[in-house]
Amino acid sequence: MNFELTQERQMLQDTLRRFLADRYGVAVRQEILRSPAGQSTEIWQALADLGILAALFSETDGGFGGGGFDLAVVFEELGRAGVVEPVLDTGVLAGGLIAALGDTAQRAQLEVLMGGGLQLAFAHGEPASRYEPSWVETTAQLTGDQVVLTGRKAVVINAEAADYLIVSARESGAVDAPEGVSLFMVPANSTGLAVQGYPLLAGGRAAEVTLDAVQLPATARLGPAGGAAPAIATALARAAVALGAETLGAMETAARLTRDYLMTRKQFGRPIGSFQALAHRMSDMLIELEQARSAVINAAGHLNDDDRTRDLHISAAKNLLGRAGRLLAEESIQMHGGIAMTQEYELAHIAKRIMMADHRFGDEDYHMERFIALSAQ
Repeated sequence: MNFELTQERQMLQDTLRRFLADRYGVAVRQEILRSPAGQSTEIWQALADLGILAALFSETDGGFGGGGFDLAVVFEELGRAGVVEPVLDTGVLAGGLIAALGDTAQRAQLEVLMGGGLQLAFAHGEPASRYEPSWVETTAQLTGDQVVLTGRKAVVINAEAADYLIVSARESGAVDAPEGVSLFMVPANSTGLAVQGYPLLAGGRAAEVTLDAVQLPATARLGPAGGAAPAIATALARAAVALGAETLGAMETAARLTRDYLMTRKQFGRPIGSFQALAHRMSDMLIELEQARSAVINAAGHLNDDDRTRDLHISAAKNLLGRAGRLLAEESIQMHGGIAMTQEYELAHIAKRIMMADHRFGDEDYHMERFIALSAQ
């Protein structure tokens, strides 16, 4: 199997890497993290102008990518630079759901998104849902030609900056049943929609969202009534691959920073990286890094397989990335010493992103259990 990037993907990678090296240094990111919005509109627009957002969508949707390896290329570079802008939440999750289920008018918003003029948030997780994608207590009641949404959503990333929230709500069935779940495009200024925001440990912002009898026209529904579960599962699978690639990029940066530090810091007249104990620990980190790279490639390559095969490989990758990422982040901090915990030093942010990525879309324990269950089918 040929694992080399196509010429188009290599160009995309080179373009994004050069842009982030020039425009997204540590000082810039620190300024963004301190800002009330938690993101930069200038960086967001620049990413759109470079075609990065369009690379997340297929030609059918008006983009020029959309495949598993397109996601991997983009998000590995975003992870390498520690980018906090909501590319995953707007482009892969919410944008992907509009592309999969939207009608002509709704899909017209994708062009605006790819041009940098639209931000979205996927309001799906709830206080009691844990990692179960089918657990939806929020209700949607059809009254004439109106739909009334009532419920709560938890840790909705980018909710404050979103122009629309893509909200999951149940029209029928038990709270944990895949059947009966619908999606709705909810304008951010809707009456009855309350958003309580807060900063995230790894950068960016999220919010607790309350829907108190939010009234929408029935045309706000994405796709058929009660039939959104398959599209949600696909969007979450694509997001897990993207997050895995982002984690891989962050791991590469952590390894690079650690290697550079070991070859710069001196004791007894020579670099501490020349000491056998630290050299062995660095070698272990690089082995874990290469395993993580293989896991991301494997997951990206199976993204378009049948649901069981796709989810089996994604769970395997997510479990491995959780374990390898934690080891690499902890070892990086240990070998740096106290400087690694200094907010002004790049590793502090990168290590947080690696650790917190394990808790999104299911942690390593959840995916181990899911892998075992899928393997038994």
